[in-house]
Amino acid sequence: MENVRMETKEVTVFYGQKAGVSSVSLPMYDKKITALIGPSGCGKTTYLRALNRMHDLNPIVRIEGEVLLDGENIYAADKDPVVIRRRVGMVFQRPTPFPTMSIFNNVVAGLKLVGVNNRDKLMEVAERSLKQAALWDEVKDRLSEPAVGLSGGQQQRISIARALAVEPEVLLMDEPTSALDPISTQAIEDLLATLKEEVTIVIVTHNMQQAARVSDYTAFFLNGDMIEYGPTDKIFTNPTDERTEAYITGRFG
Repeated sequence: MENVRMETKEVTVFYGQKAGVSSVSLPMYDKKITALIGPSGCGKTTYLRALNRMHDLNPIVRIEGEVLLDGENIYAADKDPVVIRRRVGMVFQRPTPFPTMSIFNNVVAGLKLVGVNNRDKLMEVAERSLKQAALWDEVKDRLSEPAVGLSGGQQQRISIARALAVEPEVLLMDEPTSALDPISTQAIEDLLATLKEEVTIVIVTHNMQQAARVSDYTAFFLNGDMIEYGPTDKIFTNPTDERTEAYITGRFG
């Protein structure tokens, strides 16, 4: 039986009075990839950002329901959002290297924030994270150079390495390849297959072929509702809901 690493129960995200996502209950299994698909504006990213309290930064956003990580509600009063974001990392749509920092300092920035300053420890983590992000061989002789000198695909893998450096249990990815060329996209997709051996991944993608290639489970969102969820092969070959089938076959979206 697969373990549920993260789960939402009846999660609704309000922007002021308007619900961006309504009553979504969804399990995310340990060391599996869950893809969130659906047309633009359907609530995928809104839902994703609720999974590590990113919405805390927006005063007009309110969340109802529960987001459980290892069975504990991350929105409970005694939960520190900074700790939650270490346990549930985030990779954004566009690569986000810190422009004034070296490759090395980009990767270990999160550790330095929590007071880790031992150079040997930082180097050990940087090497491990860059290897996990399939980037070590490309940058090991350039660690002191600015990260902004890297290609777009390399910068995105730096962003992934930085998220991995703090050893998250779950990694959220918001359209991580949408700004990349096909070769870089392939590199990230290959990387995901390796990463899921160590971390639970939730990926928002507008690319249905990508969802079919990389994910184990898929959830289809439409107008703020989760319409259908299940094993990826079933969602793509034999969906239950006609709206899912219409979207997957390109009749709208």
